[in-house]
Amino acid sequence: MTKNIVITGATGVLGNLTAKTFAALGHKLALLDIDQNKLDSLTSELNLPSERLYAQTLNLLDVKTLRASAEAASAALGGIHAVFHLVGGWVGGKTFAESTQDDLEFMLNQHVRTTFNLFQTFSPYLAASQWGRVIAISASTVTSPPGKSAVYTATKAAQENFVLSLAAELKSVNVTANIIQVKAIDTENKGTGTTPAEIVSTMKYLFSDEAAKITGARIPLY
Repeated sequence: MTKNIVITGATGVLGNLTAKTFAALGHKLALLDIDQNKLDSLTSELNLPSERLYAQTLNLLDVKTLRASAEAASAALGGIHAVFHLVGGWVGGKTFAESTQDDLEFMLNQHVRTTFNLFQTFSPYLAASQWGRVIAISASTVTSPPGKSAVYTATKAAQENFVLSLAAELKSVNVTANIIQVKAIDTENKGTGTTPAEIVSTMKYLFSDEAAKITGARIPLY
């Protein structure tokens, strides 16, 4: 059955492959990204009919615009069934003494505030659909943080907490929420991490009906 999927960070390497993969499976897409030129390029490549595609550039920190976009996407596609949160960003390699307030604010914005805004906005749509999937990408270091990564691992831990809380909130309405943990995304296929193809393959399984009982899980893909 065709489902309607929101993808954030849609023009990144992972988002791009995710969009193309799920479009090829026949699903409808709502693509959200901050880069208009890249988003235009992706939508051109997808070449989907208007009834299967909604695309908008926005900053996930802008709650008013995000809520308007959610309403528009739901109206255009006929509801929302899934949210794939693929916005990335990393600040690391610094001790506490070397880290700045700007580093912390950037990571809070990138991982905590975007996720809160996204879940606050879309959870009512997911609940209304009575079938849903939420997937976020996180880091293998969250449960055992190394040195020189405090602002990153702490904010990713908070993001994971949001996912687990959402899983508990929406379990009764057949919406799952899960985390895929990776050490690094190997965008150049150098064998140094998890490839986008491996991540998308796991996303396809978590999206399937066969994975309906998997929720509130950290999937170690490394």
